[in-house]
Amino acid sequence: MKPDITQALVHEHTLILRMLAVLERNALLTAEGRYVNYRFYEEAVDFIRSYADRFHHAKEEDVLFEALVRNGMPRENSPVAAMLLEHDRGRAYVKAMEEAARAAAGGDAARNRDIAENALGYLTMLREHIDKEDHILYPLAERVIPAEMRDGITAAYRKAEARTPADFERKYREVVERYETETVPAAA
Repeated sequence: MKPDITQALVHEHTLILRMLAVLERNALLTAEGRYVNYRFYEEAVDFIRSYADRFHHAKEEDVLFEALVRNGMPRENSPVAAMLLEHDRGRAYVKAMEEAARAAAGGDAARNRDIAENALGYLTMLREHIDKEDHILYPLAERVIPAEMRDGITAAYRKAEARTPADFERKYREVVERYETETVPAAA
């Protein structure tokens, strides 16, 4: 039996999807002017950049996608190219959301709409992206990547994880949990 090379990535998607649910709730409330905890957006951006991008996407981009290319998948005009393009689109949404949240925190409440639009654009795109990875790309990788490449892939994942602090995953899980249980303003 070949060692699994995608289950850890699917597991990481679970925490990312939980943050997206909180982001959706808060963005919709921000658009209505009922949620102005801009600290949340600062922490959401940190979660996205640190956990989803540097930690999770790095394993995908630097390890799994590269293994698919080495195994014969074209780098251009392929599922890998599409996933990389979506990672870049997500980064643009996050940057715009961060800029709008900073302006709003500085007193420009008119930027609440920009926060919401970029947050909602990001989470919609990322949910679809995760669905494609979990149900198309990862099963494809499990089928086509040969057994002799798998130990190297899992070792590279462990190496990437070793570059993070010992409490890295716990820290971001706690951020998500704190905001999941945050009391938000009721509808007027």
